[in-house]
Amino acid sequence: MADSDGGVGKRPRGAQVEDRKVDWRRWKQERKAETKKWKEIKLLKKLEKQRMREQAEQEAQTQEEQKEERGRPHTLSVALPGSILNNAQSPALRSYLAGQIARACAIFCVDEIVVFDEHGEDVKSVEGDFEGIGKKGKACVQLARILQYLECPQYLRKSFFPKHEDLQFAGLLNPLDSPHHMRMDEDSEYREGVVLDRPTKPGRGSFVNCGMRKEVQIDKQLNPGLRVTVRLKEPQNPEAKVRKGTVVSSQHPRAVSGLYWGYSVRLASCLSAVFSECPFKEGYDLSIGTSERGSSVDQVTLPSFRHALVVFGGLEGLEAGVDVDPNLEVTDPSVLFDFYLNTCPSQGSRTIRTEEALLISLSALRPHIEEAVKTPKDS
Repeated sequence: MADSDGGVGKRPRGAQVEDRKVDWRRWKQERKAETKKWKEIKLLKKLEKQRMREQAEQEAQTQEEQKEERGRPHTLSVALPGSILNNAQSPALRSYLAGQIARACAIFCVDEIVVFDEHGEDVKSVEGDFEGIGKKGKACVQLARILQYLECPQYLRKSFFPKHEDLQFAGLLNPLDSPHHMRMDEDSEYREGVVLDRPTKPGRGSFVNCGMRKEVQIDKQLNPGLRVTVRLKEPQNPEAKVRKGTVVSSQHPRAVSGLYWGYSVRLASCLSAVFSECPFKEGYDLSIGTSERGSSVDQVTLPSFRHALVVFGGLEGLEAGVDVDPNLEVTDPSVLFDFYLNTCPSQGSRTIRTEEALLISLSALRPHIEEAVKTPKDS
């Protein structure tokens, strides 16, 4: 209804109140819808985060499984007499001969070198002094010490090998250049290190020198001076003063990631001790003796195995070690092994030196070993 001056009259107060109620209800409904939509978005984000977390965990598990598949469960051990050093004419040549042994074993991924005394000496430690060429029983000690020295990464040698006459020519030997001999800036999941004598905060692990620009803090408190294998974590903060890592078994890089991680050295007082003091709980499930009187390696088929041992004789062959061993009642060394093989049939020289036999035998056995350890998926 228009008023007298032609204008439109105002709505009654009751109608205005009703309009406000309608607006309030509309606003409330819109607010409720927005809140519901916001909760849905928040729930979706939460579900997405959970899905991504589960996906990351699944990928990490898959990577671990792939690493396990990539691992190498089997080991290869080599045993040889320390007396082979007595065939060298000077201290320098003794060292060079030991270096040839170390290089051959590293090339063919030997995991353990056993130095046994075919003269029956009870030598189980590399402690002691070199008393000259030809001194009975000292060749085993010197050979073992040089093998240990060459296996140790260069940045750790000062920590574990004080100056010693046995090692006077070791610095001239060819390096092994094994995968665990890292350069300072080389990136790797694993590294060898030595525990440092440095104080740490309560609940924190020890510091380790792993041959990098930064020290590594491990997950455990260990005594200073220990050699450890460290699995490095991905660097979260490049500006951090130290890297983080966890201590793992020295067998971990081989068993999980399939890396060749050097060899261990063991001294045996006699030939029988090579078998009886085996570091593996189940022992060697494949043993091979090498001799010119053995069967030809060309026709052999090796069974599957977990821990293989290849034994070499000295100047007088394996017979010399059998004759002086008080624990053996046999005269024929072939009965001690699963296989007794001639790895170089129709040889042109009357004799094959042990350092030569090592390269020849491991080269001849390599395809047979690879065939024996094949998994079904490789077939």
